[in-house]
Amino acid sequence: MNNFENKKILLIICGGIAAYKSLEIIRLLKKKGALVKTILTKNAHKFVTPLSVTSLSQEKIYSDLFDHNNEAEMDHISLSRWSDLILIAPATANTMSKISQATADDLASTVVLASNKQVFLAPAMNVRMWEHPSNKDNLNKIRNIGYKIIGPEIGDMACGEYGEGKMTEPEKIIKYIEDHFKNKNEKYKALVTAGPTQEYIDPVRYITNKSSGKQGYAIAKSLKNNGFKTTLVSGPTNLDPIPGVNIVKVNSAKEMLDATLENLPTDVAIFSAAVADYKANKIESEKIKKDENLNLSLKMNVDILGHVSKHNSLRPKLVIGFAAETNELVKNSQKKLLEKNCDWIIANDISNPDIGFDSEYNEVSIFYKNMKNEKILKMKKSILADEIVKRIISQIN
Repeated sequence: MNNFENKKILLIICGGIAAYKSLEIIRLLKKKGALVKTILTKNAHKFVTPLSVTSLSQEKIYSDLFDHNNEAEMDHISLSRWSDLILIAPATANTMSKISQATADDLASTVVLASNKQVFLAPAMNVRMWEHPSNKDNLNKIRNIGYKIIGPEIGDMACGEYGEGKMTEPEKIIKYIEDHFKNKNEKYKALVTAGPTQEYIDPVRYITNKSSGKQGYAIAKSLKNNGFKTTLVSGPTNLDPIPGVNIVKVNSAKEMLDATLENLPTDVAIFSAAVADYKANKIESEKIKKDENLNLSLKMNVDILGHVSKHNSLRPKLVIGFAAETNELVKNSQKKLLEKNCDWIIANDISNPDIGFDSEYNEVSIFYKNMKNEKILKMKKSILADEIVKRIISQIN
């Protein structure tokens, strides 16, 4: 999943020769789906043009602390509230000094002071400026605030000297920020059930539901990629284990319930497994001999989704169930949402041969307890998993 999707990044460009690299930062952020607004300091105008920045960001630039064209709203307040993260690149020695001293004499320094969001700085300056004791004091103060410093790098500088002070390359800066968004989710635990269960009637035969497990595995992988500590309770499938995901293999519904309860509590639980609805009243110890007629005595299986969703002490913050329907998808899904006491039901129409089961594609409708329902049109299961996880992150954060 793209960790930048719809993230709001406020980029502050300061006056230094490395300012030209900020244009590449904007391009990379936009390519990854981020929303970018930009502040240019007075001196930054001497290195990059407002037209270049606006063309790449597709947003107006901000420069003046008090804008007579926008008197109804103070930009330093609105921008600080709008952003998910502030990136200062390049961060000059002058701007770092202002931030360390809580100086607020221009729009850039005032926005930082007015914000409670994470701030990243990518310093860029001459090696002697970088090594100056006053700058090192400022750097330590900035770090003590909790702001993150990216770089600088050692290399040749525009002034002809060599040493530490060169701004980190845009690709590395983007990676730092991407890891920040990813790691924000590391505090969360997720549990996913996937695949079928098998309910034996004798040593060689069993009752099961049709399921490849592909969608559940894709969701577990996407959760892991987004920083969640993820456990996958899997029925029998032909799918490979997912590196970084704790996989618990089970066969029967009872085993799946036990494994689920052993891995609670979690923040999120996604029940995509196709659990067999019935099991044999008695499992024969010997193979049942072939006969013209076979009568089986069955009983209802354990309701894993309902059990967990109604468990007051162990109930996850977000419980998501799946529904495979052949008719009356809306009616049946809404009924299941209420009866199972879950937060979402993700339903698909398995009568459509192009989606579900062994297909690489799926199309679902999501029924929410407290939000408007939505439909996600046909797409690859891996992409759909990212869409589902994106909505999970939005709800729990």
